[in-house]
Amino acid sequence: MYMNAIAVGVTAGVSETAQQQVKAGDLVTNIIMLGILAVVILIYFLNNPLKHSKDFRIRCFLNWFPLGLTYAFLYMARYNLTVVKGSLGNLLSNQNFGDIFGIGSVIYGCAFLINGPLTEKIGGKKAIMIGSAGSALMNILMGICLFQVMNKNWTVNVLVVSFMILYALNMYFQSFGAVAVVKVNSQWFNIKERGVLGGIFGTLISLGLFYAFNWGSMIAEATKAKPDDIGIMELWLRNILNIHGEIDQLWYVFFIPAIILAVFFFIILFLIKDSPEEAGFPNFELGDASENENSEEVHGLALIKKLLTNPIILTIACIEFCSGILRQSVMHWYQLFVKFYSAKPDFVEIFKPAEFFCDNWGLLLCFAGIMGGMFAGLISDKLFGSRRGPSAVFLYGIMLVCSIILACTLRGNQILVGCIMFMMSLAVIGVHGMLSGTATMDFGGKKAAATATGLVDGFVYLGTGFQAFALGRLTNIDWIYWPLFMIPFAIIGLILSLKIWKAFPGK
Repeated sequence: MYMNAIAVGVTAGVSETAQQQVKAGDLVTNIIMLGILAVVILIYFLNNPLKHSKDFRIRCFLNWFPLGLTYAFLYMARYNLTVVKGSLGNLLSNQNFGDIFGIGSVIYGCAFLINGPLTEKIGGKKAIMIGSAGSALMNILMGICLFQVMNKNWTVNVLVVSFMILYALNMYFQSFGAVAVVKVNSQWFNIKERGVLGGIFGTLISLGLFYAFNWGSMIAEATKAKPDDIGIMELWLRNILNIHGEIDQLWYVFFIPAIILAVFFFIILFLIKDSPEEAGFPNFELGDASENENSEEVHGLALIKKLLTNPIILTIACIEFCSGILRQSVMHWYQLFVKFYSAKPDFVEIFKPAEFFCDNWGLLLCFAGIMGGMFAGLISDKLFGSRRGPSAVFLYGIMLVCSIILACTLRGNQILVGCIMFMMSLAVIGVHGMLSGTATMDFGGKKAAATATGLVDGFVYLGTGFQAFALGRLTNIDWIYWPLFMIPFAIIGLILSLKIWKAFPGK
């Protein structure tokens, strides 16, 4: 009764049909997300293999938690492009979307040549501040461009060109995120703690996907001139933003993440410290490649060359190239696949069950990432002595089996297809968190952690760019090429993961 009264009070300007569809499910979902954050925090405080003091654990929490949330909101400011594509419909074709995202991904992938060594020099704190401020600015500019087009001041062609430039710049600044997080955490966590840490950060990455897809979709729905399916959160947002008029105000999908990143810029400024020593605690042995580092400082291209000649780092990078292909092939193209076939009369009934998966895509990605990240981290630390290879092998095996089943049932049972998407997301997010976020700390050491992460994450986004260009064209021919495209990369990733099964720093 109380919730209905609130809803009626803020439905001014919303159609009668939309008012009848008011629901509280989105509010409950956000409460669940807060519960997940509480569980993550509890896991952190329960996992203390090195018996750090209570004061150190609390100060460490105040370091990694806001850092992790900033990284999560960078995801929201990255994947909002996908949300806008879904809401704009034919204004952005699959090929235009693929090209914009592909160019941005390649820029991200190449940016490690600059940002990895730069982060080693300036520290992770300054790097994440540069990344959050730059991404916020680019999102504001993209929002302005969308405003101009939707108010018919600019043409769609101008929007495509503007987005290609601005999204590429956004991805350049986004590339500071991963290297900064790993650079800071590499000095705060011993190798025995990093598997669980990888699971925790996998959870935060998954929350970023939730923010991107669920919050992004909520913002898109709330800012429509005539929303179709609106909930309590959307109604509150419409009221706050004072949405009215005959034009969809989708530019808020870019503006709101920019505002959030600006807030976290100042949180980082006052809270984050690059090392325990800067926070008033003694530094300690990390148990990773740092223990074998000599006093010689290696910078820039020489450091990149050193990492590229490390067979373990190079193998991890190649595995993550495959992860980039598989991860984005699932995350970005599933909803577009469902929308394509749901619009065809012969497939309407078959694809009705897929509506549940699409409507809750961000939530499902979040759960999948949490389960995948925690599974990978726990079995790595608790069963395999902090080796990362076994986790990657198991998860790549899941991706291979799932991609083969997907090719066989693509236009058939959509409940099965949705479950396959969930399992593939679980597996690939788990691999990504374990290798890009954890193994790079292990094998890079604190002097090269940022550059190692940048290199590996660069390969992820080179894979992302490759799949964006490829699937943007292949799906225009026939959607069967979507799963067939993924199978060979699942095979390659599995074989390469087997090669690092026994890999461990110093051995």
